[in-house]
Amino acid sequence: MLNSSETPIIATIVLVVFAILGWGFYRARPYGKLGILAWLQSVVLMAPWLLFFGLFAAGIYINIVGILFLLVASAGVYIYLGRQLRAAGQDAILRQRATQRLEADGLQPTSTTDNSTAPEASAQLKPEVLPIPEEDLNIIRGIFGIDTFFSTETIAYQEGAIFKGNLRGDPEAVHNRLSASLQERLGDKYRLFLVENTDGKPVVIVLPSRNDPRPMTLSQKIFAVVLLVATIATSLEAGGLLLNFDFFSNPERFPEVLPIAGGVLAVLVAHEIGHWLLARRHQVRLSLPYFLPAVQIGSFGAITRFESLLPNRKVLFDIALAGPAAGGIVSLLMLVAGLLLSHKGSLFQLPNEFFSGSILVGTLARVILGSALQSPIVDVHPLVIIGWLGLVITALNLMPAGQLDGGRIVQAIYGRKTAGRATLATLIVLALVSLGTPLAMYWAIVILFLQRDLERPSLNEVSEPDDARAALGLLALFLMVTTLLPLTPGLAGRLGIGG
Repeated sequence: MLNSSETPIIATIVLVVFAILGWGFYRARPYGKLGILAWLQSVVLMAPWLLFFGLFAAGIYINIVGILFLLVASAGVYIYLGRQLRAAGQDAILRQRATQRLEADGLQPTSTTDNSTAPEASAQLKPEVLPIPEEDLNIIRGIFGIDTFFSTETIAYQEGAIFKGNLRGDPEAVHNRLSASLQERLGDKYRLFLVENTDGKPVVIVLPSRNDPRPMTLSQKIFAVVLLVATIATSLEAGGLLLNFDFFSNPERFPEVLPIAGGVLAVLVAHEIGHWLLARRHQVRLSLPYFLPAVQIGSFGAITRFESLLPNRKVLFDIALAGPAAGGIVSLLMLVAGLLLSHKGSLFQLPNEFFSGSILVGTLARVILGSALQSPIVDVHPLVIIGWLGLVITALNLMPAGQLDGGRIVQAIYGRKTAGRATLATLIVLALVSLGTPLAMYWAIVILFLQRDLERPSLNEVSEPDDARAALGLLALFLMVTTLLPLTPGLAGRLGIGG
């Protein structure tokens, strides 16, 4: 039975979960059968985890076999819904193509002239007020058409121009076609962006390629190397603190701290390799990482900049998620391996209250260690500490703010407006939490001064990531919350943690 102090907490968790699912259904409903099927896929993907933690909150424990069964059943239903979604999508594509063909046939007899000479085009701004030369402007206008983007108005914007009009066809296909046509006619001189205007309608923005992101300067590279050296030093110091001595005062004990420091650095390296591999796959250049040294846990992760424009929001999502996924998987494997290897006489002795500091860590410890958590002191393998530190580092970088990995994921899935609101909400939460812990204040300062700005728009900002990516993004944010959020005393007690 639940006591009165736990009921509001569990009720809040349930309301938040149903609010997320309800919001997803609200966004999917306008798309009809396709939207509902895509929404159901995201529900099925998250259902095992929600059910697992929900039952734990209710005091019902599921063993490893039950968890595997839930995951297998979820995967089977997900694949089935995917087949239904593809079949329904093929029907929708055929109907859309038929409709577009009929519209094109209806417009063809009356459209005998290029749209660049239409009355709307003649009412555009005077050429001399546009930063783009008249010759280039005429060439750019020539890439538009009734079957891609029908331009009706040109407006000066920064060093380029905004072309308002009507989007004809799939945004991704139209953007690829317009970009290829622009590249063919003017080479690498301009970049074509397809974005949403303030009124929600797609517009085309053309800017000179000289506005592309710049590579790191020599001084920036030197600074990145300095931060890397500092991070190595703080990782060694963090290892010493965990072993109850100051490494800088006892450098001769280097062999003792090396395994812990090496584990933390391995998580950081895996994180950056994840970013680098996906960036290379999508032909996107990344800067060297600016590591954030921290004596408490070795490092708070790294800041990495894009040195080339992103083709679309799918690429932004893939690169942003790849780092936390790689670092998180390595950390989770270390944690689980450490828990499995833990026994009486292991190197570290931790008070059992330690495991109540994280829902995820505490839950896994309860599943693997079982009744051992009822002892006041729990002997654990060093990999438990390293894995826990890695999960914390990963979770901190998944906070939905600015140019953190979590902020980029939110921007990729929900767009820039929602990402801006999420950044503000994260800063408010960190400001409130900082009243009790200085760590939150540190991150609030980092975000406010270094990472608060959103990532620059992709070349194709209109096309949204598919629902599978959206579900993975929600799962990553969910695991971030379960890593950083502590267990309540009541739930920890029912798990046998903290006496």
